Amino acid sequence: MRHPSGLHRARRAAVWLAAPALALACAAVRAAPEPGAPVAAEPAGNVLRATLANGLRVVIVRNTLAPVVATSVNYLVGSDEAPAGFPGTAHAEEHMMFRGSPGLTADQLADIGSVVGGDFNANTREDMTQYLFTVPAEDLDVALHIEALRMRAVLDTAAEWKAERGAIEQEVAQDLSEPSYVLFAKLRARMFAGTPYEHDALGTRASFQKTTARMLKRFHDTWYAPNNAILVIAGDVEPAATLTLVQQLFADIPAKQLPHKPAVELRPVQPTSFSVDTDRPSGTLMIALRTPGPRHADFAALEVLADVLSSKRFDLYGLVPQGHALSAEFGLDPLPQAGLAYAALNFTAGEDPQALESEVRAILARVAHEGVPPELVAAAKLQERSAAQFQRNSIPELAAIWSDALALYGLSSPDEDLARIEQVTVADVNRVAREYLDLDHAVTGVMQPRGSGPPVASHGGFGGREAISLGEAHPTALPAWASKALQRLEVPESTLHPVVSTLPNGVTLIVQSADVSDTVSVFGHIRNRPETEENAGEEGVAQVLERLLTYGSERLDRVAFQQALDDIGAREHAGTDFAVQMLAEQFERGTELLADNELRPAMPEKALEVIRGQVALGIAARNASPGFLTQRSLRAALYPPGDPSLRMSTPETVRSLTPAAVRAYYTRVFRPDLTSIVVIGKVDPQSARAVISRYFGNWSATGPRPPIDLPPVPANGPGTVVVPDASRVQDRVVLAQNLALTRSDPDYYPLALGNAVLGGSFYSTRLSIDLRKRAGLVYSVESVLQSGRTRSVYLVEYASDPQNVSRAASMVAHEITNMQTAPAGVDELTRVKAYLLRQMPLNEAGLDEIARALLTRTDLGLPLDEPRHAAERFIALDAAAVQEAFRKWLRPQDLVRVSTGPTPP
Repeated sequence: MRHPSGLHRARRAAVWLAAPALALACAAVRAAPEPGAPVAAEPAGNVLRATLANGLRVVIVRNTLAPVVATSVNYLVGSDEAPAGFPGTAHAEEHMMFRGSPGLTADQLADIGSVVGGDFNANTREDMTQYLFTVPAEDLDVALHIEALRMRAVLDTAAEWKAERGAIEQEVAQDLSEPSYVLFAKLRARMFAGTPYEHDALGTRASFQKTTARMLKRFHDTWYAPNNAILVIAGDVEPAATLTLVQQLFADIPAKQLPHKPAVELRPVQPTSFSVDTDRPSGTLMIALRTPGPRHADFAALEVLADVLSSKRFDLYGLVPQGHALSAEFGLDPLPQAGLAYAALNFTAGEDPQALESEVRAILARVAHEGVPPELVAAAKLQERSAAQFQRNSIPELAAIWSDALALYGLSSPDEDLARIEQVTVADVNRVAREYLDLDHAVTGVMQPRGSGPPVASHGGFGGREAISLGEAHPTALPAWASKALQRLEVPESTLHPVVSTLPNGVTLIVQSADVSDTVSVFGHIRNRPETEENAGEEGVAQVLERLLTYGSERLDRVAFQQALDDIGAREHAGTDFAVQMLAEQFERGTELLADNELRPAMPEKALEVIRGQVALGIAARNASPGFLTQRSLRAALYPPGDPSLRMSTPETVRSLTPAAVRAYYTRVFRPDLTSIVVIGKVDPQSARAVISRYFGNWSATGPRPPIDLPPVPANGPGTVVVPDASRVQDRVVLAQNLALTRSDPDYYPLALGNAVLGGSFYSTRLSIDLRKRAGLVYSVESVLQSGRTRSVYLVEYASDPQNVSRAASMVAHEITNMQTAPAGVDELTRVKAYLLRQMPLNEAGLDEIARALLTRTDLGLPLDEPRHAAERFIALDAAAVQEAFRKWLRPQDLVRVSTGPTPP
């Protein structure tokens, strides 16, 4: 299954773009299933399908990668069904589903989420609202109890909606402060003007102010029903037993008479162009075209066309090595009854987007007239076959893919999408290109970089005369079906058994066998730090080298190298973090190509000339961008003058780089004795070592190891800085202090446990309760302990309206002080222990995540089974140890506050 790429893909992690529709009162009704109808179950391999008597469709997909299960409840209702004038109704009800149901209060729901350690989330689209829960497999019954209660009824009280409205309005402000969201929203409004799709599911502050709890309850009572839902369960489960559990919990929920969904009457697209400002150092050009939706007969051919147009062997990406763009891709975003295809290219600040637009239009027009290269169609189909295997390598992703296939695409399985792609011919691709690459009806949007001014030192900060009523995390009695999870504080069993060895040249090799798909992945990491390894006057060389490594090897130039990857359906990138992913049968060839690129990069001088100019212009814009100025201001407040972290590249240092300087940096940094490689997938340790030795074994190091670790630093003092950002309506705020703590210090564990209490676990953390649930000042707040080999930093991040920045910061400082002055409650500590313990198997629910975690532990000098040691420490710690760690290490009076956006009062 294809997923949207580029700008829109990033947006979808927070809110699925959707639209309002006709008033519910005008809709007709659909009949509910007859009561007493038998359960229809269809087992097939690792998949069990069933339909309960009340109409609930159930799909259970067994995957034994880890003792983890992901559930996705897909209600076939979204913003298309929102009452006229209330575009955010479906989104608001999504929020209220976390505010309690009969038999389950909001506090209980938040605490249960913490206890089981689950990744608990939701999203709203045009005609679907999804509720996602990933938990340890032993807690599946807890997740299903929650979903059954919420399907049956919700509270939707006026008091809860009043409290939640503040949080959802902060989410609106947060999205409106993201230029990429504004760009896509404006593009979509023009593409679908006069139709429900011209708005997304987010909603507006004005509509939420008019929305009542009674309206939300009516929306739930109308549309949330078993016969309007699809339940997908994926993970390490026994399908028949799981279906029995589903029947016990969901079978007696009554079906409902469902209104007909409103029709979408698409109008002709009016070609138009527009621009928005961005705080980013590079700009974005989007040229969008309307296409049919995912259930149309042409959609599979459009998927292949999008793959071809995104190929690094095609002319669109060819604009990158020519120096006309920084990146280029072609995306396809499916809406229920239409689609949105778009070329998206990033360009350097100062470049002319109109000239770039002319080039892109010429390329697309040529495709519409002449068609596409047949070899790229074949490559696209092979990449789709490879991607279908990789979908099995993550349990949460597997549940998401199946949900999209069933609920959005209207298919029987993800394999059906692959099957229809396999039937696509070159003639099919050329036909849809002629029909849908209609540039006379395109909408063009440009995101133009604009600086917002230098940082400004500000007075104020924490404390003051404001009276703040801080909430406490009171113990909450849990239902019997959930309380058993709280009692289970055990070291979780890991399914990982990595085999570690060292090659004669110093490469550390870690092999983890996994038989959940027909794939093998190779991930590598070279310990490095540009701040300490770049020569004076050559700052920026690491950034130039990273882009130069995309130009193939000494043996295969950029296009030939990409063709070699396409021939085996592999994905690869070189660098200090390098990787190749391929089908198991192509493991050796993929590794050979990776080593060729990593150890013998082409680094052509002509490409260096182009990249050097682009990077210099990009750095000039970056150095004036609010995002960079925020990070720069934060580091300057945390670290003393002369600290390596304060080094920065300039256009001058980049333009002065010679081919010899780039080569010297590569030789100095790319060393086998600083490299770790993880091989994971369908491969045994002996075969993996043989292949890695064959292609990486002759790699040798030159000269002494470069300095990598940062020096210890003195404690910082307080400070307040405002970074202007005219593109934001809301302030993004970081509170931080440095710590001399190292990752190997024994105090790391009580501090990490206390951080989970404060703001590093789930909705029931102290900061979330105070700032989000009770005060409605923020949409989300998170505290993070970042620890390295030589020093650490403690951060709290949130976004709020300008007038609430200081109040929220004061509440954070007070809560840190409370952690120092009073011990955490026994129940509170038990809950976060349960959360941290159950997060451990969840972190092993995807092969990519497993590999990267193994590399991170190696980089930090930790044992590969560190999670087991952490679990033992967390179980043994008491409230006094946590309190003492907070007293020893945290200094709330020294928190630095850096805000980006409008100047807080």
